[in-house]
Amino acid sequence: MRSLAVASPVPTAAAHRRRLRPSASGREVISQCLKCEINQDRPLGALRLGGNLPRHGSKNLLTPAAAVSVEQVEVSTYLPKGDMWSVHKFGGTCMGTPQRIQNVADVVLGDSSERKLIIVSAMSKVTDMMYSLVHKAQSRDDSYTEELDKVFEKHMAAAKDLLDGENLARFLSQLHSDISNLRAMLRAIYIAGHATESFSEFVVGHGELWSSQMLSYAVQKSGASCSWMDTREVLVVKPSGPDMVDPDYVESEKRLQKWFSRQPAEIIVATGFIASTAENIPTTLKRDGSDFSAAIIGSLVRARQVTIWTDVDGVFSADPRKVSEAVILSTLSYQEAWEMSYFGANVLHPRTIIPVMKDNIPIVIRNMFNLSAPGTVICKQPANEDADLDACVKSFATIDKLALVNVEGTGMAGVPGTSSAIFSAVKEVGANVIMISQASSEHSICFAVPEKEVAAVSAALHVRFREALAAGRLSKVEVIHGCSILAAVGLRMASTPGVSAILFDALAKANINVRAIAQGCSEYNITVVLKQEDCVRALRAAHSRFFLSKTTLAIGVIGPGLIGATLLNQLRDQVAILKENMNIDVRVIGITGASTMLLSDTGVDLTRWKEEMQKEAKPADLANFVRHLSEDHVFPNKVLVDCTADTNVASHYYDWLKKGIHVITPNKKANSGPLDRYLKLRTLQRASYTHYFYEATVGAGLPIISTLRGLLETGDKILRVEGIFSGTLSYIFNNFEGTRSFSDVVAEAKEAGYTEPDPRDDLSGTDVARKVIILARESGLRLELSDIPVESLVPEALKSCSSPNEFMQKLPSFDQDWARQRHEAEAAGEVLRYVGVVDVLNGKGRVELQRYKRDHPFAQLSGSDNIIAFTTSRYKEQPLIVRGPGAGAEVTAGGVFCDILRLASYLGAPS
Repeated sequence: MRSLAVASPVPTAAAHRRRLRPSASGREVISQCLKCEINQDRPLGALRLGGNLPRHGSKNLLTPAAAVSVEQVEVSTYLPKGDMWSVHKFGGTCMGTPQRIQNVADVVLGDSSERKLIIVSAMSKVTDMMYSLVHKAQSRDDSYTEELDKVFEKHMAAAKDLLDGENLARFLSQLHSDISNLRAMLRAIYIAGHATESFSEFVVGHGELWSSQMLSYAVQKSGASCSWMDTREVLVVKPSGPDMVDPDYVESEKRLQKWFSRQPAEIIVATGFIASTAENIPTTLKRDGSDFSAAIIGSLVRARQVTIWTDVDGVFSADPRKVSEAVILSTLSYQEAWEMSYFGANVLHPRTIIPVMKDNIPIVIRNMFNLSAPGTVICKQPANEDADLDACVKSFATIDKLALVNVEGTGMAGVPGTSSAIFSAVKEVGANVIMISQASSEHSICFAVPEKEVAAVSAALHVRFREALAAGRLSKVEVIHGCSILAAVGLRMASTPGVSAILFDALAKANINVRAIAQGCSEYNITVVLKQEDCVRALRAAHSRFFLSKTTLAIGVIGPGLIGATLLNQLRDQVAILKENMNIDVRVIGITGASTMLLSDTGVDLTRWKEEMQKEAKPADLANFVRHLSEDHVFPNKVLVDCTADTNVASHYYDWLKKGIHVITPNKKANSGPLDRYLKLRTLQRASYTHYFYEATVGAGLPIISTLRGLLETGDKILRVEGIFSGTLSYIFNNFEGTRSFSDVVAEAKEAGYTEPDPRDDLSGTDVARKVIILARESGLRLELSDIPVESLVPEALKSCSSPNEFMQKLPSFDQDWARQRHEAEAAGEVLRYVGVVDVLNGKGRVELQRYKRDHPFAQLSGSDNIIAFTTSRYKEQPLIVRGPGAGAEVTAGGVFCDILRLASYLGAPS
């Protein structure tokens, strides 16, 4: 064996401290410290190995060296590579307490892999404490000494809980030595009032040194073969930009081979986060560096997989703090994980993926605190995954606190170098450009930067383009504050038609305006810029639209009377079924009556809404009620359900729709009110993505309006619509037969709850006239309510009665007149029916009492049924008839409920 030259002695940290000149300046002190490269009471110079290791498979063991450390021996054990290795990385939360460190040791020992490489972060919060030490020392804050004592006590206490015997003594001895060195270093920083980057990074890396040593001793307690690795001896990196480094894989592989030749153990516990430069100066892999360490080492040993242990069950389809329905993704491609992490998703730092991606090494995200969860596998796109629409968008990510910079002017078009000049100015101020968008006209370029950097960017651009702005070649440099980015990510988005259409349709239906758009030719990502206040709603709308979560409707119910209360009870009984079977999440976040209202941010408990209305209700205020709904930034889809018959409430529909709030109602007042208001309302509805549904205004739960629209939309021509539209009057005339008096039947209907409190409201025919005008307008006629002649059933002499009771007392005096009309009809083989008619051909409508033969469909009714006959070009000889219950709280509320489900379907819920 070739003899080894011994390196010249290098002073230890203790010797170094003795040589410090008292009169030395702070910067001289730090310079001397760095020259000695103190590392745990021994110099990093001792880690400098002379000569170069041969590549794997070379016949030569060592090349000649001028000077080699006494610790170096001839390489006789080569580093095995391949599937026998599994790499595990445990974050600071996993290493947060002695019990958690022991749990990590148990997980490591439970892995059946032939060889294991374990990368660990510092104990929870320790890295921040170390950075704080440096900051306080260079700020000449004397409390850094107390902070250092806390660091020491934290690790000493952890070691005493976790270790015992010789291992504990060794660790505490090393800890004492390290703390002593750090105290001297921090004192030097304190004197200088300055810390170089290298010095700071050497200090902060100690957290990983201590946590990894404790874990290695904990593993050794079981008798397993375990070695501890200071990755500064192995990982070599070089700066590649601000706060970035690139691994030197060739040199790192050589050093790993040398290290393994000295300590070939089956389990290796290594430090994360820290590394060295090519000159052996301590450095770090920057923030999220422990994950990066694991990926690099996994690549060096060609591991079977790299497992990142954290405190979540895997990678979510969206931020679960913003989308409660976000799901764990079983698999992600490298590209998808890369895109997600760039756009702020809590997955991995983008650079973590690069080392494993080139060797197709899977990364598995697991939860240390829920070992039963399988986690998320990040790997090459599985070949067997169906390329369907459900899978094309994998996840959504957002970035907040951005500003959009828009540089605009006709002088930009066709002028080479404009973009270069813009982004050169941005680079000079060190701003990070998140997204760029430029139209093909070249008239404008916009880009997103962090809000904290936009002032400097704007100032730089105004200076750079001062002359162009003065000459008018550029019209403006505009800053739009308060922006966020929403990114849709998915490998299978590429070449899948309609993805963009679905995304923008979802945003439009949630009334969200998009300020800028960007998509690369890879098609893995569609990025949109929108107002920050809209970001959560946009995220939830897009997430639900791609069936990654439920379609959520935030509902405000106005009028918890008979119909409103029935609707709330129907929702209560169906809400769980809707979630489970139809992917619809209904949240009633407000209920208001005439005097009180109940508001909720997350949803009223529908099992006890009446009790809450009594205990927690506030004074009713319609403006505040609507504001509560419209200013909610969580739920993307807002719906107001008006269950009143109030004209004032109906007058607000236009404003609500304009705010992006959908409206559903059985209230006939808006559609039967002044024609100009009706036309304005319908024009707004057609021009926007906000929906206005009112099926229950005619026929309660019967599909009258939808049937009429279906006929018109398919090209049929409406000739005549005729029907019995009032459940109350249907009941009265269905039972007005034989010897029964008219007043008795009306009293019976009132007692049964079929009439309004004042039966004159029904007998006047006004309600039927409103339904006729609604159908007339739906058929294309521009009629006012006053254009409809109405035959009132209220005797002229009784219209002035002061109360319903007075009316009912005097009504029997007219029974003889009604009996005469009935007898005349019966003599002719006919029945009396109160009908509404829309004569589309002649552009007219009317409400009247008519007689029909007993074989006519209108004569076959029972109870309070409605019946409507559509005579059209297609249904000319045999009218299309819709028949069924047309009155009552249950069926009316059911009609409103159907409109709610129809809205959910339009907004993306599966039909």
